[in-house]
Amino acid sequence: MQDRQPTPSRRRFFAGAATVGAAAASVAVLARMVTTPQAVVEQAQRPTPERGGGYHESDHVRHYYNTTRI
Repeated sequence: MQDRQPTPSRRRFFAGAATVGAAAASVAVLARMVTTPQAVVEQAQRPTPERGGGYHESDHVRHYYNTTRI
């Protein structure tokens, strides 16, 4: 038997380079995700509306309604 190693082809080289690139990208993304703390979102307590809340027609809504009239 001969101890000859096959020469790597160009296709195999680019496949290996793509694999290494994908692994490096995933490590970079995962490292950023692990070290970045999640921001705590607190909803501000809105005061209760005097008239019960819900929909009310504001000036910009009235303007829009006026532009849609024929």
